[in-house]
Amino acid sequence: QVQLVESGGGLVQPGGSLRLSCAASGSIVNIGTMGWYRQAPGKQRELVAVFTSGGTTNYADSVKGRFTISRDNAKNTVLLQMDSLKPEDTAVYYCKAHVGDGQYVRQYWGQGTQVTVSS
Repeated sequence: QVQLVESGGGLVQPGGSLRLSCAASGSIVNIGTMGWYRQAPGKQRELVAVFTSGGTTNYADSVKGRFTISRDNAKNTVLLQMDSLKPEDTAVYYCKAHVGDGQYVRQYWGQGTQVTVSS
């Protein structure tokens, strides 16, 4: 079994910054794409940023230039640096990873961390 544990959410004023962290643990042989998604009240979950095992990154248009995704393969961790935060960034942020256990590749989600941008 694999667990993804997120941390770093909270309340921040508009224009502020937060850094989210997601650490994977358990029966891990390799990890493919890792990424962040978010879901605001009454809306569907949407992609924020992804980082492939090959080093490619992709961002939602709404966060380009403000958010930066990075990963530490040695620690099975993916980070999301969020700068110039706006009220519309308020959502529950979820980490997702494609994890191989030597036999299968499965998709795992974290439990989510709340990010609130408000004055």
